[in-house]
Amino acid sequence: MFLFGTILCSGHEGLINLVTINALLQLGLFTFIACIPFLKTRRVSYVDIAWPFGVALIGLQIILFGDAELWRKLIIGGIYLFIGLRMGVGAVVFAKKTGVIFKTEFPRYQYRRMLLEQKGSNQVELHLLAEIWAQGAANITALALPGFLIAIRPDADLSYIEIVGISLWALAYVIESIADGQKLYFSTKNAKGVCNIGLWKYSRHPNYFAEWLVWTGVVVASLPSLMALNVTPMIWWIITLGTLSASLMLYITLVYLTGAKPAEYYSARKRSGYREYQDKTNMFFPWFPRS
Repeated sequence: MFLFGTILCSGHEGLINLVTINALLQLGLFTFIACIPFLKTRRVSYVDIAWPFGVALIGLQIILFGDAELWRKLIIGGIYLFIGLRMGVGAVVFAKKTGVIFKTEFPRYQYRRMLLEQKGSNQVELHLLAEIWAQGAANITALALPGFLIAIRPDADLSYIEIVGISLWALAYVIESIADGQKLYFSTKNAKGVCNIGLWKYSRHPNYFAEWLVWTGVVVASLPSLMALNVTPMIWWIITLGTLSASLMLYITLVYLTGAKPAEYYSARKRSGYREYQDKTNMFFPWFPRS
């Protein structure tokens, strides 16, 4: 809310318009796709549909309402659309195929509920609802800011930093696709074993690492636009911290909240040899296995 209020007080008309429209759209999306279904079913998993389609909405707004050159908006808006639609459509297809989301809860959200209950929380449902809204708030501010900043930059040419950021995003997508393919191939051969081939030999979660790189690439690409932002120094620093927090936020989420930690809680109990795999292999950042 502080970051949202700062943007509204920035005086930058283009940024204010984008953030305001986005806030209204994200509030509506999360209310009807995630919050109301949660109140009816007590399943948090609906947020896995709301969040990625919210990211896709950010991309659509960039293309339709940004002030930059059309090709610039198409590049950054296309990145957001690609990220969101790939994950959103995938979530819907997975839900229809397996029943997870529509009939049962994802294990990672069962894990969150378990932790809250173990801590003796008397407001578990309220806390989980707040976590759903936290993802909506991220889409309204921190995750949208890098794209919005690029969408309001008047420069016609891509800078070297923007090229580096976009290239990092593309590389991250390739890494994520390879990691997912290797995991799928291994699962067809040994569904109950511990995948330790290819990229999984150097990280226990190369897919999560690549997803973090995706957003880090977007943040890097936004740095020239951030430097060119014409606002007061105090507001500039707040917006800068908000923009950089997109990378940090995804790291915390992918490691501690809905990513690596919850996945490993169940893997260590279901898969023989997983604890040995944990001892030898880095959890997130790839590195050579320990002997």
